[in-house]
Amino acid sequence: MKQAIAGVTPPSMKEATIMTVWPSVAAMKLGPFPVGLWLGKLYSLQVGVYVFTFGNLICLMSIPIALVLYAKRIGPVVATRYRVTNKRVMVERGLGAKEYKSIALNHFDAIDIEVKPGQDWYDAGDLVFRLGNVERFKLEGVSRPAAFQQVCMKARDGFVGVQEALGQ
Repeated sequence: MKQAIAGVTPPSMKEATIMTVWPSVAAMKLGPFPVGLWLGKLYSLQVGVYVFTFGNLICLMSIPIALVLYAKRIGPVVATRYRVTNKRVMVERGLGAKEYKSIALNHFDAIDIEVKPGQDWYDAGDLVFRLGNVERFKLEGVSRPAAFQQVCMKARDGFVGVQEALGQ
């Protein structure tokens, strides 16, 4: 066993994954068109009686489009995912999980959740990483953004706390 505490790896040894999430369908586009957001706006329409609302009717009629968006979300070319490690927050793409972009845990001090119209139906939102008032990094269409925000902030607090204790 290489770890004093099971599951705890110091950043100096290796990078360990804390959590991985996939973007919501709300983040998916077909070409330049944010179809996921448009569908979310339509699904939210509550005009009608009981379960027979306009939003539910659109939901049933748009199943083929929604399936295309879902398949695109996990497709081998796109396959975007967001990963928090003990060193950074990353955007990975493709089946091989190639790093697309990242931000170190000590390069932000706050994370804001921005929910665009249409994302609320999916329980999704954009996470905006800030250092002071400056936007440093953005994750679009994160499913259950409050939970992922908390994980990122706790990982950051632990990383920064250790760095301060070591005087680095």
